[in-house]
Amino acid sequence: MGKFDGVLLVSDFDDTLYGADLRVPPVNVEAIEYFTRNGGTFTVATGRAHPTFAPHARLVNINAPVILSNGSALYDFKADRMIHETFLPDRAREDLQQLAQDIPEIGFEAYNHDDIYVYQPNRVTFNHLKRAGMDAAEVPIGEMPLPWSKVILQQDNEVLRRVQRYMLERWAEHYEIIFSNAVLLEMTRKGSNKGGMVDYLVKYLGMDPKKVYCVGDNQNDIPMLARSAVPFAPSNCAQEVKDWGAYIMGSCEEGCIAQIIRVLDKLYE
Repeated sequence: MGKFDGVLLVSDFDDTLYGADLRVPPVNVEAIEYFTRNGGTFTVATGRAHPTFAPHARLVNINAPVILSNGSALYDFKADRMIHETFLPDRAREDLQQLAQDIPEIGFEAYNHDDIYVYQPNRVTFNHLKRAGMDAAEVPIGEMPLPWSKVILQQDNEVLRRVQRYMLERWAEHYEIIFSNAVLLEMTRKGSNKGGMVDYLVKYLGMDPKKVYCVGDNQNDIPMLARSAVPFAPSNCAQEVKDWGAYIMGSCEEGCIAQIIRVLDKLYE
């Protein structure tokens, strides 16, 4: 029996666990090892899809299925199998064609299983793909293969705020439209978000939802923070997360995950 038996800690990846310097702070690696060695269950909930997260799946001791694609997928990297996945409705292709006509400066990435397709790639697109270490095929929207697990809309924040309003006014019943950072606007099937997949994971693992702790830095993390017994965020988080009321820790680079585990260490003495 370990002191963290039955405790689930779910962390966002980019800018929460994994820093701008493209590494996990060593203090986080050590703390997660301590947490899991003493019975804790640790996993990641990320906007990254399977191909963009897979190279990082063993950076720390993840001992539960990982939430991918902003809550559209649950993947067991140890067993190398998809547990659960949702897809955008096929109408998304026509809706994005309409969006591109009305807001012509928009670009995006569409994810079809392990393939990435891009429309009108821009500076944000190229930076995002470079950080992920991935290639993508540029094709017209109407020729992108379906189904899509998610789409990432990309431009400067002012344009994306306009895009978010445009889409929610027209199609809110079909899609989740939520920021993962200031220049990435995530589009998934309605109901497919990090919070919903945390609920699915808790049931899948047979765990107590009152012993679930989540940490994240942006708007797309708020649905899972709402499930957390104590909702945590790094100090580098978006203002929306601070305004929402998350418990603020040190920054990603300062090892906020290790700080959270120290809090849990005292809580479960």
